[in-house]
Amino acid sequence: MGNNIIVSGSPHVQTEQTTKSMMYHVVIALMPALLLSFYVFGLGAIIVSIVSIVFCIGFEYLIQKFILKVPTTISDGSALLTGVLLALNLPAGFPVWMIIIGALVAIGVAKLSFGGLGNNIFNPALVARVFLLISFPVQMTKWPEAFADRMKLADATTGATPLGFLKEALRGEGTDIRELMKSLPDYTDMLIGFIGGSIGEISAVLLLLGGMYLIWKKVITWHIPMSVLLSVAAFSGIMWLVDPSQYADPLFHLITGGLMLGAFYMATDLVTSPMSPKGQILFGIGIGLLTMLIRYFGAYPEGVSFAILIMNAFVPLIDRFLKVKKFGV
Repeated sequence: MGNNIIVSGSPHVQTEQTTKSMMYHVVIALMPALLLSFYVFGLGAIIVSIVSIVFCIGFEYLIQKFILKVPTTISDGSALLTGVLLALNLPAGFPVWMIIIGALVAIGVAKLSFGGLGNNIFNPALVARVFLLISFPVQMTKWPEAFADRMKLADATTGATPLGFLKEALRGEGTDIRELMKSLPDYTDMLIGFIGGSIGEISAVLLLLGGMYLIWKKVITWHIPMSVLLSVAAFSGIMWLVDPSQYADPLFHLITGGLMLGAFYMATDLVTSPMSPKGQILFGIGIGLLTMLIRYFGAYPEGVSFAILIMNAFVPLIDRFLKVKKFGV
């Protein structure tokens, strides 16, 4: 076994997969959608992404080096991935100083205060996003429109996301959602990503293809993303069949908002998700149902971030009752 030190009973399973390789596979999977966001939103998206990545890596190095006085782990790719995910959860043109605060919350509070990678109970990027949303609601809901003015740091033209538009419009009594849908971008634009919203709402197709890449590389399994998507489709399908004048069809809910980003890249975080396949399916169903409950009845038009964080809190309980069967038992 060379220099390997075995600290547990056999059998031992070895794999070429490492923490570092898994992190970089996720970053690679996100690159097509991130690059498309640069094309659609321009300089504002580029600045947000660079600042988020640089400060997430920088804070991890500084806190570990000078405060915790432990070996630095910036080379494992986890801080880089947190920076990318945080950027994808922000609108293009988001103020730089607020991005820096978000990076500090993600790395210093949600990750390192729990002991670093492998010990945090909540997804760091989502903790930062929710913190910023609660602290700076105006800036976090100022969505640049696609191709509005891609050479400016903050786009002058802003508008609501498709989910936000319907949420606001349906507050009026007697509104028929089928008429409202005619004023929204068509499903092709939503699939490709030529719509306003956060950087990570850019393209359902590219995010889905990246998710398939991660499943192919065995970085994640199908259990969580498929259970999230199917539960969203089932819930929204039932509501749509009951009253199509008040509830959008399932496809609309699948391709809008941060659902694809959440289902494939944040809910599947190995540290904050259940270990057993059955537990992962239950976890995904919980995320899907909570997402739709918040979208339909909550104050916010989007509920993916809140749903994942709520289910993160249930992971220890899920793992307790849905344990992986021990070898030979």
